[in-house]
Amino acid sequence: MGLWNTTGGAGQRPVGWAPRVAAAPWQAPSDVEQKLYEARVRGDWDAYFHVLAETRLFLAVPRANADAETRTVPFTPYWNPQTGTPCLAVFTEGMLPPPAEDPVFCGYSLAWYARVWEPGDPPYLVVNPGSPCEAALPANPAGREIWQRHAERVRTSACGCPDRHGRLRALHAGGPLHGPLAHGLACTALLFVDNGELWNAMAYHGGGYFHEKDRLKEWWGITDRESWRNAQEGLLDADMVSGSWEFALGVRRAMAMDFPGLVDVEHWRRAAERVLRRRAEQAGEVRITLEGVTQGEALSDEAVEEYVAEIHQLIGRIARYEARFRADGLLAEGAYVRTATAWDYGRAAGMARWGLAARYCTLHEAEEAVLRAGIAAKAAYGSWEEFSAGYILARCLHFDEEKFGKWYEDALAAHRVLTTDPASPWLNIPWGR
Repeated sequence: MGLWNTTGGAGQRPVGWAPRVAAAPWQAPSDVEQKLYEARVRGDWDAYFHVLAETRLFLAVPRANADAETRTVPFTPYWNPQTGTPCLAVFTEGMLPPPAEDPVFCGYSLAWYARVWEPGDPPYLVVNPGSPCEAALPANPAGREIWQRHAERVRTSACGCPDRHGRLRALHAGGPLHGPLAHGLACTALLFVDNGELWNAMAYHGGGYFHEKDRLKEWWGITDRESWRNAQEGLLDADMVSGSWEFALGVRRAMAMDFPGLVDVEHWRRAAERVLRRRAEQAGEVRITLEGVTQGEALSDEAVEEYVAEIHQLIGRIARYEARFRADGLLAEGAYVRTATAWDYGRAAGMARWGLAARYCTLHEAEEAVLRAGIAAKAAYGSWEEFSAGYILARCLHFDEEKFGKWYEDALAAHRVLTTDPASPWLNIPWGR
């Protein structure tokens, strides 16, 4: 049923909404614009509004307003010859230009626009002006009631924006699908599928300027270019993955060279303990360096025993996670995780784009970081599946606490999408090239 029938009159129709067939096929940037285009061609207003309700709508905001102590989001109108009125332009994520210094783009739900619109604001909201999926939506009370009603039908996240959790989404125009840059971007696909974001969006805006700045501050303590750069380099150097994890995995990796099959857990624990105790002894030995002869600082017996107990416990946790990984098809029988650095390399490719969206780096700097992340990942792993297991193990060791709860389940779901969906970058980008 058309919206004009459900709202009591044709006066609320979007402008220019006669069903039509385009003169030539149009390559929509993403699934969102494709669905809007198809709905427009059919004249299906219900479908069009439903797509809008399921996505963020971005508007340009002057950088000075966005960076002010009290953030402001002015509605800056433009003159639309089709409506003959001032209009507010908003864009879906696939239609956004590459991030620039000014303006920035802030993303909000359709419900937010319905809620904050005031009598003096422009009479129309125009979606993707100038594109084949454009529509001018009346912003009078009856029109905004339509927006709100459709918004109430969709699932939202904690921030009130549409929830696209667990979806594999890509840019089909404007984002790399093959080659080294695409490979680096695909290293963070587990996280981007989990969040329902475009995995190959290099010119990235994410959830919008405010959303990305807040995300970096909340999760990373990043508030400026310098703190972003420190985090980016730390991830690219795999300095943020726990040294204890890498120590334990490194001991087993060395043992696996001498023993076929899986290394026995108790044998692994004893070997790790021997290495720890030997290192503790060496810590107090005299050393000859370029600066001269120095006396090392010996560890107390209590500290050594504490380290040994922690490593014993950690090895048990790793072994139990890997057993679950094999049961769930995340690891093959007889396989094990060699290193957990995938978590840093995957997040490094994400950090590059988060920093770009927050304007802490340039597009060129972000691309360089993504390429470095891809190169480092290839050097450490032999396949997407191996990379995925290392990433998910680290994520679980850090967050999950052996609950096998949401942190594990979401990552496993993303892994299954990426290893089975024909559109997955992991099935279309060879690991070694």
